[in-house]
Amino acid sequence: MSRNRALLTVTAASAALLALTGCGSSGESGGAGDELGLVSGDKLIVATEGTYRPFSYHDETDKLVGYDVEVAEAVAENLGLEIEFQETQWDAIFTGLDAGRFDTIANQVTITPEREEDYVFSTPYTVSTGVLVVAADNDDIKSFADLDGKTSAQSLTSNWNDLAKESGATVEAVEGWAQAVALLEQGRVDATINDSLTYLDYANTDDASGIKVAAETDEESQSAFVVTPERQALATAIDGALDDLRADGTLAELGDKYFGEDVSE
Repeated sequence: MSRNRALLTVTAASAALLALTGCGSSGESGGAGDELGLVSGDKLIVATEGTYRPFSYHDETDKLVGYDVEVAEAVAENLGLEIEFQETQWDAIFTGLDAGRFDTIANQVTITPEREEDYVFSTPYTVSTGVLVVAADNDDIKSFADLDGKTSAQSLTSNWNDLAKESGATVEAVEGWAQAVALLEQGRVDATINDSLTYLDYANTDDASGIKVAAETDEESQSAFVVTPERQALATAIDGALDDLRADGTLAELGDKYFGEDVSE
């Protein structure tokens, strides 16, 4: 039994004993949910988009699945809690968290200094970099500096678009990764820059033999569960659960399932 589940079991058992001896006059359970300040009893309510493959999406049977979904389920199980997902559009997800409609968010929320001013993050469960992707037979581009004078396919609203331009590339506007790869494989552009997880997902589910990673950024992006400041106890409990899941290989297994490798560290 993990230390988190053991702690929560002891808490619940102690509360039950108090109730039997007449100490719990309010009639409340005093269980794990109270200890962690959960919105609804011993149920962990998690916000996620449900449209963000491979992190949170619906499979062919319409079941909500994905890397973030399964990590959240494993955390809840480790803590001895039920779990409920609330599918929420990204532009409203932090508003819902602030309003107390759910306990946390599992949707590849990147840890940033600006967000840390207002929220508490768990330890990361996803770590990624930016990757420079070129055709498999391209030996001319080996670094971001080599993009100078080349053409890179980028979504104009992405931060990777800025990196491409800063590296001296002429940007070919695309709607997303699929279009960028198509242009790259057709030889119509020289490169594209994207998140390493996007590349790994593609390589894990499609034929990536026509492309390769030429370089990656030094700076890492870290994603984690996020809670409001008054739920620090929940963030601490999630940290302990993630430690357990990392130690027993669960996070590595989920990373391998969705990306072909461990992406948790």
